[in-house]
Amino acid sequence: MNKLCNHFAKYYPLYLWILVGCTAFGRGYAVSLNVTNSLPGIFYLIEKNKAFKPAPNEMIAFLYEGDAFYSKGAVFVKIVKGIPGSIVSSKEADPVTHDYFVDNVFFGRAKPYSSTGVPIKRGPTGIIPEDHYYVYATHPDSLDSRYELVGWVRRNQIIGRAIRVF
Repeated sequence: MNKLCNHFAKYYPLYLWILVGCTAFGRGYAVSLNVTNSLPGIFYLIEKNKAFKPAPNEMIAFLYEGDAFYSKGAVFVKIVKGIPGSIVSSKEADPVTHDYFVDNVFFGRAKPYSSTGVPIKRGPTGIIPEDHYYVYATHPDSLDSRYELVGWVRRNQIIGRAIRVF
């Protein structure tokens, strides 16, 4: 936490300018702070676009619709790894965990419990339907499409493209 405070103290003029810019251009842009270790980076600019159809490896911002760990409607930033038509599969890694694959490429291990010990259900497998996306984050404990709470993100949940500022 001290590292984060020092960072904000050092860069507060930049944050103020970004805030002013986003206020001025608020209809087309938003900002998001990453308060977890799910992805590298702390500050993301969101380019709002309801018609946006993400491609693999693009970062997106979307509205979380789960009912645990975070408030419903919280803004999540993740990396798209599966698009409509991609095949998501899982394979038992050991008696309690499952490895997740998108088109046979490994994208994380689903655990039966969150990092705080709360039981958590695995996400869907199969062919990703139209207007749905498999999202991923680089941290092993990230809440992403490996888990039912996030699942496959629907296109109408997507706010737009996320761009890492720092």
